[in-house]
Amino acid sequence: MSTMSLKMVVKLILLVAIVATNILSLYHLSYTTHFFKPKQPTTSPQVPNHLLHQLHALRAAINHLTRLHAPSRAPNTPRHPSDLVTLSRFSSIPTACNNYPELFYQYMNYTPFSLCHNDVDLAESLILRGCHPLPRRRCFSRTPENPRLSVLDSNVIWDNYGSAKCKSFECFRISPEVNKHEFTVYKSDLDLTIPQLFDIAKKSGTVLRLGVDIGGESGSFAVKMKARNVTVLTTTMNLGVPYSEVNAMRGVVAMHVPLQQRLSVFDGVVDLVRCGHAVNRWIPITMLEFLLYDVDRVLRGGGFLWIDRFFSKRVDFETVFKPLIFRLGYKIVKWATGDKTDSRGIKRGEVYLTALLQKPKSR
Repeated sequence: MSTMSLKMVVKLILLVAIVATNILSLYHLSYTTHFFKPKQPTTSPQVPNHLLHQLHALRAAINHLTRLHAPSRAPNTPRHPSDLVTLSRFSSIPTACNNYPELFYQYMNYTPFSLCHNDVDLAESLILRGCHPLPRRRCFSRTPENPRLSVLDSNVIWDNYGSAKCKSFECFRISPEVNKHEFTVYKSDLDLTIPQLFDIAKKSGTVLRLGVDIGGESGSFAVKMKARNVTVLTTTMNLGVPYSEVNAMRGVVAMHVPLQQRLSVFDGVVDLVRCGHAVNRWIPITMLEFLLYDVDRVLRGGGFLWIDRFFSKRVDFETVFKPLIFRLGYKIVKWATGDKTDSRGIKRGEVYLTALLQKPKSR
């Protein structure tokens, strides 16, 4: 049989299947709603099973034939990146990635087994849009040409941050002289020092061993806690500044995840969670609520939630954020508020909150 004859046969089969499906569908509709009868019955009779089976079989045959004899791809239609097609067979891809096909295809359009593109900004753009975790890629990550521990700047590919003002580690002010008093000096009620934290934990019978610092930026809190034999994981996004590299050079682990991402920590294993500067009023309320309950998930009974200088408008704090925090049902160990005294804070009537809350040991 020639190719032309085979195509005619397939088209004829499709035509017959479509007509049969339409007839059965019409029969199904008239049978269930009595389309051809003016009188409405009191009860709707059941459709015979053999008719439903035939209808489903015809639809499945049409779908199968359509897939086998789909029209050829148009010349201008973009081809899916080869590794994206391969990966999709073995691993799930976040649904949000499909909402930004141009960015996503650009990220996955690379040459396998070669050097990865210089696309840190592209990766974070996808992550912040909910495309996280990003799919794995089979390419080699870029590394600095001559990294030396004695020269911190040599450990960063600064070209990744072309739009950033910071072009050196000096921007981070992480020298021992600068950070000597960070988290150790008490200046106002809004401060909670690490020595105070350990005293509170000791009195309550809680041992601090493992913590998470949400939005910890350059990792200063994790470094201070490391000196006391406490391991703290820092969540951070670079956003044009090499925060992840700074954490690594300071000997602490940075988790490259956005605030809306579920913490990659098992339930009830963390002694302390600190919410730093990144956790503030600009987070949508629902997202903040999910964040707090994810914190509750990872905290063990008796663990601490430290909200460090959260700020918002005073009216929003009293009506929205304060009830949201109280809903957790935690014991209030410290609760201090104060006016935000910079120009923007005064103009908007904003207040700070520093709180230390303890999770109940049992529910």
